[in-house]
Parts: sequence; C-alpha cells; structure tokens
Amino acid sequence: MSLLEPHNLPFAVAIALLGFVAIMQIFGLADFFGADADVDINLDADMDGPDAISGSGFVEGLLSLIGLGRVPFLVWLTLFLVLFAAIGVSGQALAISLLGAPLHAGLAAVLSGIGTLPVNGLLVRPVGALLPKDETSAVGLDSLVRRDAEIQIGTAKAGSPARSKVIDMHGQPHFVMVEPHDPDTQLKEGETVLLVRREGGTFYGVHYENPLLGLN
Repeated sequence: MSLLEPHNLPFAVAIALLGFVAIMQIFGLADFFGADADVDINLDADMDGPDAISGSGFVEGLLSLIGLGRVPFLVWLTLFLVLFAAIGVSGQALAISLLGAPLHAGLAAVLSGIGTLPVNGLLVRPVGALLPKDETSAVGLDSLVRRDAEIQIGTAKAGSPARSKVIDMHGQPHFVMVEPHDPDTQLKEGETVLLVRREGGTFYGVHYENPLLGLN
C-alpha cells in the first residue's frame, strides 16, 4: 500500500512534518522556535473551591495520560508522528482486508489519533527515563553569557546578527544570534568570541583582545 494514496493523505502529511522536525534539529532552528521547551502540566487554578481543584486535576491527568510533560516536546511530537502514521497506514490496510475498501481519510485520521495518544503516552515513559533530567541539563539563556561562541554562518555586524554556536555548562550546544558589542566591529565566520551580554534573543560578543575583557 502506497503512502501517497488519497486515503493515506493524513499519514503522508505526518511523515512530512516529521521530516520538517528533523530539519529543524539538524540546523538548530528548534532553539529559535523554543520547540524544545518542556510542557508544564502543573496548572494554577483561577477559581477557589472543589470545582477548580477537580478541573485542574482532570486536565493534569489527561496530559499525563498522553505523556505531555514527561519528555521535551520535540521528542513527544516525533514519537506521536511516527506512531500516528504507522497506526493509520496499518489501519487502512486492515480496513481494505476486512471491508474491501479503505476508510475515509478524515475518519481514519481521527481513529488513528485517538489510538495514538494513549500508546504514545505509554512509550514516552521509558524514553523519559533515559533522558537527562531537566534540573541537571536545562539552562537559562542568561547562563550563556561569559561563554565562548563560534560564529558559524555569515558575518556579525551591528544590526545584523550571525548564527553562532555556544556550549553550555553541561556540554550541550545552543544556536544563538550574535552581534558585535562594539558597533564598529565585525565578527567573522569561524571566529570564536566571548558573549558579554544579552538583549532579548540577541547576544553580543567581543574579540579576546577587547579591553572589556579586563573589566570585572
């Protein structure tokens, strides 16, 4: 059975999205979109009383059932897309075998989604146990200041940041946008600079001979 058949269109789209996620990871774009941020399932109730507690507990239980919050979101999404496509295509093959024809693409997508969510929730538990815990590996952007960064793509100029790679205290790479701290300076591709400050999502770096490095 071909994935490109009309009745398998939702599952072909899932595979395409999986490829897009892979490209984001390869080129470091996930850091810019915040796609690796964990989902916090601890909800604050806006109301007082048993109804608020009950509603919050229901939502937390539902998110826990499908595995959200147990692993980084991109890991959860990758597993979901793989399972969704596999269950959907297998279900269509079974429908053809039993009924002589596939299900409507929309109905197949709904049934596959319903089946995928709890299965995905079960799979992320062992996966989450293998991943580093958030409290030991996650870092804030401010912790990258005073660390070395390598200019990877382009030349950083005032008002025109360049994509750079910086390694955090845990040895994990982050891809950030860097401008020169001195507006009259250019940071060229391949150079290693020191990040001295951050404004929003942009970091500012200096060469090692910069006199700022002598300041406390």
